[in-house]
Parts: sequence; C-alpha cells; structure tokens
Amino acid sequence: MAQQELYAFQASDVRNTADPDVSRANIISTVAIPALKRKTVSVSSGGAAGDVNFAMPQIEAPEPKFGTNGPDPAIFAGMASADQWTFAGAFKKKNGVMVPAKAIIEGVITEWEPDEQTPGELMKCSHVFQEVTHYEFLLEGDELFYFDWYEREIRIAGVSLMGDINSALGI
Repeated sequence: MAQQELYAFQASDVRNTADPDVSRANIISTVAIPALKRKTVSVSSGGAAGDVNFAMPQIEAPEPKFGTNGPDPAIFAGMASADQWTFAGAFKKKNGVMVPAKAIIEGVITEWEPDEQTPGELMKCSHVFQEVTHYEFLLEGDELFYFDWYEREIRIAGVSLMGDINSALGI
C-alpha cells in the first residue's frame, strides 16, 4: 500500500514582500501560518433526525503570527498599514530531499507583544496579523490553498468555492 509522504519541518523565514532581501531566518523563533477553517451554518429542523453543520463557501478570518528572538524594529512599519509577507519553510522529505513551502499573506500587524525579560536571555516577541485579505499556501510549488477577499476567490486544491456563485451573480 502506498504511504503518504512525510514532511519534516527544518527551518523558517518571514520576509516583507516590500523588502524581500531582508531575511529573519536567524531571529525567527516561531511561525504559525493561519488555520484554514471553512465557515459552517448549523441547521436544526423541527422534524429532522438531527443537526447538520453545512460547510459554506467562506473561511473564517485567518490570523497568522510569528515570534522573534529579540525585537525587530522593522516590524513596526507593518503596524501602520497592510503589507504583503512571505512565511517560508523548508521541509525534508523521507528521501532526504529538501522542499519549499510558503504562505503569502497580506494583512496588518496588529499586535506586538514582548515576553517577560530576564537578564542574560533573549527577549521573545510575538507578532499577530489581522485584516488578512490575501492568503495562499504552496508546498513544493503546488497551490494547496488560495484566498483573496477583493477577488472574491477561494480555491482549495485548485477547486474554486466561489466560481459558481460569482458566475450566478454575473461577476
């Protein structure tokens, strides 16, 4: 029986698309690409045998975040307005081949939270995004997920959730 490929996370980086030559690979402590969670609507009819949570062609608001070892002064510019960011990852497959993964995210950094500080230790800082209007995830160059609020588009594994709806609306 064929087995699903194992991808072991090796390293990460977070870059602002406006300044793509600046890497944070040496200061990144954590990266959390947003969960992909479709909206559901619960239906409980009076004569039905039970409730059903119907999946809607929408997603819940994504909330990406990352942490750094020490403060990153350049991050504060991202709190002024929406920017596009690349969350890059390196994954090692079972055969030893290293493959890229990346999430391209457009949003506003709305939270910067430094941890408690202890002399002799690096101060950890957390950064959270809101107002995410664009989010795509690629693994080995293949698009697994695409969301763009302005385009009215969601694709999961290449299948549009909005295509038929946009067509019916004449968009």
